Amino acid sequence: MAPWGLRCSGLRGLRPSLLPPPLLLLLLLPLLLVPRPAASHGGKYSREKNEPQREPGEEFRMEKMNQLWEKARRLQLSPVKLAELHADLKIQERDELNWKKLKVEGLDEDGEKEAKLIHNLNVILARYGLDGRKDAQMVHSNSISDATQEDGLGDPRLEKLWHKAKTSGKFSSEELDKLWREFLHHKEKVHEYNVLLETLSRAEESHENVISPSDLGHVKKEVYSKHSELKDKLRSINQGLDRLRRVSHQGYSPTAEFEEPRVIDLWDLAQSANFTEKELESFREELKHFEAKIEKHNHYQKQLEISHEKLRHVEGIGDQEHISRNKEKYTLLEEKTKELGYKVKKHLQDLSSRVSRARHNEL
Repeated sequence: MAPWGLRCSGLRGLRPSLLPPPLLLLLLLPLLLVPRPAASHGGKYSREKNEPQREPGEEFRMEKMNQLWEKARRLQLSPVKLAELHADLKIQERDELNWKKLKVEGLDEDGEKEAKLIHNLNVILARYGLDGRKDAQMVHSNSISDATQEDGLGDPRLEKLWHKAKTSGKFSSEELDKLWREFLHHKEKVHEYNVLLETLSRAEESHENVISPSDLGHVKKEVYSKHSELKDKLRSINQGLDRLRRVSHQGYSPTAEFEEPRVIDLWDLAQSANFTEKELESFREELKHFEAKIEKHNHYQKQLEISHEKLRHVEGIGDQEHISRNKEKYTLLEEKTKELGYKVKKHLQDLSSRVSRARHNEL
């Protein structure tokens, strides 16, 4: 019998059954190792077909969000405000991508969800001064460290209450810091109300100028939903002012549940919502976790500000080794602050929705 090397010189013409098993495996191995395309389900929601991918070096998957981000960076907002904007844009991007999936399924025929998305984006633009209006420079932030007592509260009623609380002798220095946070939170709520009122006014202007009948229904839905949102915000502002009056006159109760202003708001709303006793207790526990998350976020915001100031100082000296080291630390803090900011905003959004649903069910 001829050696295997000679017998296999014409292997191309042989049937697999005539090949020895080891050699057959060697011949088939390259075919088995070639990567095969992943099975496609042919669905409308395949990531490859419908979801834009984030390009290297870009912050977001949607080009629109990247453009807004670059515009904000040119405005030279503070590091904390930029991190807050990043979280807002990330949530907006998530909601818009989810809406595109719904639209493909025909689940937003009346355009209500689209109108809400447009409104939310307009609020973000106004909040961070990205709408091109010269008077839109007051920027919302989750961080209270951007404002100092010297900046004032922008409302004579608040100024009077704050002065009375400071001089009453009822508050320790720690409690005064806590109360100042509440006053700033109230100031931010009033600003949010004014931003919402401004965007609503623009929507009503577009309502007056509308041409297409199909657009008319779209705008009407947006205006109606925003009127409802305005009422909710105004109610929250009035309740918050009542609370500030009460606390400023009486001091803090030793049995107070929470310290973070946003958590206090949620807890007050939850207590008047249509929750069962068990649901309310569960919500209370979740608020405790949420408050801890906010405190962690506040800590990183402060560290980011300190790192930014230190980096500017080192850059002024010109020591390249120190600049490089401080830049690396600053970048890490910036990313962590963005990440925590997104988690806080998303958690707040989820908790607010739960309370809102419970209150509407009651009504």
